[in-house]
This record gives sequence, C-alpha cells and structure tokens, in this order.
Amino acid sequence: MSRQHPAISLIGVPTDIGAGHRGTSMGPEALRVAGLAEALRARGLEVDDLGNLSGPANPWTGPVDGYRHLPQVVEWNRAVMGAVENELMRSRLPIMLGGDHCLAIGSITAVARWCRRNERKLRVLWLDAHADFNTHQLTPTGNVHGMPVACLCGHGPDELVRLGGSDPAISPEAVRQIGIRSVDHGEKRLVHEVGLDIYDMRFIDEVGIRKVMERVLDGVDDDTHLHVSFDVDFLDPTIAPGVGTPVCGGVNYREAQLVMEMIADSGRLGSLDIVEVNPALDERNTTALLAVDLVESLFGKSTLMRR
Repeated sequence: MSRQHPAISLIGVPTDIGAGHRGTSMGPEALRVAGLAEALRARGLEVDDLGNLSGPANPWTGPVDGYRHLPQVVEWNRAVMGAVENELMRSRLPIMLGGDHCLAIGSITAVARWCRRNERKLRVLWLDAHADFNTHQLTPTGNVHGMPVACLCGHGPDELVRLGGSDPAISPEAVRQIGIRSVDHGEKRLVHEVGLDIYDMRFIDEVGIRKVMERVLDGVDDDTHLHVSFDVDFLDPTIAPGVGTPVCGGVNYREAQLVMEMIADSGRLGSLDIVEVNPALDERNTTALLAVDLVESLFGKSTLMRR
C-alpha cells in the first residue's frame, strides 16, 4: 500500500574526513550505482538528486588536541547543515548520502533547528554498531566519526557542539540507539552518565527486534519528526562487508527489514542519513545494494499490502 511522502532530495557528501579508513568518500556514487534514486522513483516518489557537496580534501594527518582534521570536519558539516536545512525549508525529505558518520552532526543539527522553528518534536534513531559518544579525552584514535552523538549532545569542541547556534543541537533524550555492540571503555561510563537510550545486540537477542522497535517508536506521534541515521555497519559484516569498522554479531537481514518496515509504518520519517558505505572494502557493491533494498522498505516496500 502506498504512503504519502514528500518529495525527496538526495545530497551526496563525498568525504572520509572523520573516518580512520579511506574510501567512504566513494559512498555516494556507490549508492547511486546501486540504483537508489531509481528504486525510490519506482515506488512513485518524486526524487531529485542534487549532486555532491564540495569541501576540503582529507589531509590524512594525525590528531591535534584529540581531534583529527577538526577544521575540515567543521567545514564539511557546515555544508551539510546548510544543504539539509534548505531542503527541509522547501518541504522536501533530505537523504544525506555519506561519507562517514561525522557528517550526521551537520544533518541532525539542521533537522533540530528546523524542528525548533516549526515546534516539532524530534526523535533520532541511530542505527549503528557503535555508540559514537567518544570525546577527545576518551577517543583512542581522534577520529570524529566516533564522536557525532556526543557532539550533538554537547560533549565536544565548540565548533561542532554549537554548529547551529549557541546551544547543543539536541539532548540525549531525543536519541534511540539500535544495534550497538562496540563501545570504548571510557565511552561506556559517559553514555551511562548522560542516560543515552541504547538497545544493544544483547538486548535485541533477549527480547527480539519487534519489541525493541515498539519501545524505540513509543511516543512518536503526528507532531514528531523522525530522523534515521543509518550507518551500514549496523548490519552484520557477513551481509554488509563494505564498511571501515566492521563488528561481528550485528543485525541480520530479516531483523533489518523489520526495523525499516516498522519505521515506515509509523509514517513519521522526515529525514535520513546513509553513511559509511566503503566501496574500497566491498564485494561487487554488495553493501550499497543492500542499503538500497533496506531504504526501499523504509519507504514502504513490503511483501503484502498492509494497513
């Protein structure tokens, strides 16, 4: 059964500026080659591919004060924030094609600004193997793609914490994390202290993905803007090998489909990130093809017509 969605804008962000491995800069093109726009248009959706944003090259240097490439990370995220906010103001649904997950700082900051102006509640679903709540004191690498949730919630450099204004973009209460199975030692303490709502793989194994999604979507209503930040390492690497930071024991194909289908059933999807597709580490674009398949379900594809 078709659902009404606003027109979609694809925004490519070809950089691996926040990552520890090169290759996610090719992610937007891999998703295009996998037929993302064509798959969504086949569902009757209006899709406009806006091409790629531009930004500084990756200098591939070491950390400075605990952060790698911070000036370049800030510049890329400013570009993402402006592009995503512009599409929301046009009443379109932006899909950010990463690129690495540090770019979610820009996309979610834009969404949070739009929600405040329009008096909408924001719920962020963070689909990931990692909590991404490191700080410069805790990080073992300095890679900012391990810090975006912390920065969004106020734990990070001012340039990123206040990217969209004087205050942090969101509070931890807005975030639900699903599929987590890799959290650094100091990071574990911090996510506990701030009360981040995390549904790790053990919890998924114990109660099942359906009950997890019922909890995650509890309270989502007509006044809620749902932002999905989909890191493809959320998936088990046996089905999604093209990622820079694979972690065994992830979400399987059917679990992932149910996650997407239940989000679609909510009818509240308002914006989307697809990040960390790394064709340099993939096998015949398998990971991008799977991501497209799952995004189709996010926009209502199902085996049978359902009400």
